[in-house]
Amino acid sequence: MKKSLVALALFGAFAATAQAQSSVQIYGTVDAGLAKATNGTTSVSKRDNNKLGFKGTEDLGNGLKAIFQLEIRYESDTGTIENTSGGNSRPLFQGQSRVGLQGNFGTVRLGRGLTAFQETSTAFEPWSGMPTQAGFQTDLTVAAYSSDPLSAPGNSRNRFSNAVFYNSPVFAGFQINTTIAAKEANNNAAVAATVRNLTTNATGNFALPANVAPASNPYSMSVTYNNAQFAAMGAYERNGLQAKLWSVGASFNPSPELKLMASYQHQDDSNFKIVNTDTKAWVLGANYDVGPGKIRAGYGQKTPDGVVKTKQASLGYDYNLSKRTYVYADISNKKQAAALNYNASTTINYVGVGVHHNF
Repeated sequence: MKKSLVALALFGAFAATAQAQSSVQIYGTVDAGLAKATNGTTSVSKRDNNKLGFKGTEDLGNGLKAIFQLEIRYESDTGTIENTSGGNSRPLFQGQSRVGLQGNFGTVRLGRGLTAFQETSTAFEPWSGMPTQAGFQTDLTVAAYSSDPLSAPGNSRNRFSNAVFYNSPVFAGFQINTTIAAKEANNNAAVAATVRNLTTNATGNFALPANVAPASNPYSMSVTYNNAQFAAMGAYERNGLQAKLWSVGASFNPSPELKLMASYQHQDDSNFKIVNTDTKAWVLGANYDVGPGKIRAGYGQKTPDGVVKTKQASLGYDYNLSKRTYVYADISNKKQAAALNYNASTTINYVGVGVHHNF
């Protein structure tokens, strides 16, 4: 009897150890709401990307771990995979598909995911990089820049495919992050050469053949610093068209409830565009926790040379119903160059409300 109890105890211990050495987690978000912009109709919308993810680790011993992460993106209003329309189709694992190793040397992953620049910059934007029209990440924070312009038309603008990702250990609050992509053609559509039309078009560009490979490896890097109430970052990226983007940002928490943030960006398109090759942008923002809620506020400007400035002011509010569910409301006012006359501006007002759930 005693031997049986000992055997059961040992079996339980080994089972617990095996379970601790390898784990897989299923996670995701569901976000849906109603939104209306100037000259548009009220429609079902989203503030954040809807995703279904799988990630896991395996303890290999001596401080070494194998890690992986797969992330599907979908539309909550239709239940379909995100953007599946023909030539605009996105990959099944649009969010990311990476596998790698983690140890005392840091983290190395291979596959597809957010670039070092794009992953770092979201901490200095008041909507934390969510793609809502009220946010700043998809336009002002990255100065309308695309990390992967040589991919199919519907693909993401802020990820590298066929890439190596490295995150260093944290040294005295500092961390180095790098991403290097392969020189592979990613099924881009052909782009004809254009020159500036003084009435309708603010830019001109060189011709671009279909499915062209980058002349050199696209790469992205960032350095971050975190120390109690203060955080900062510097980042630089060069994409497959040799467009260059650099940014600096900082945040400060004068109290546990309040976070103030600012960022500045500069984009150089001179290797692809003929005119209007530089774009500068800056964003000021704040997050303020009030009881179970959070106030988000921001103002920013984007200045392409020779084009009317983009000016945006936004305000948002989250109300937490639980640790995983909140309701939200966003409003914004944006002035930008008119579609048919870059010397004139047009105003877009946006209102959105919805519910967000993490699982």
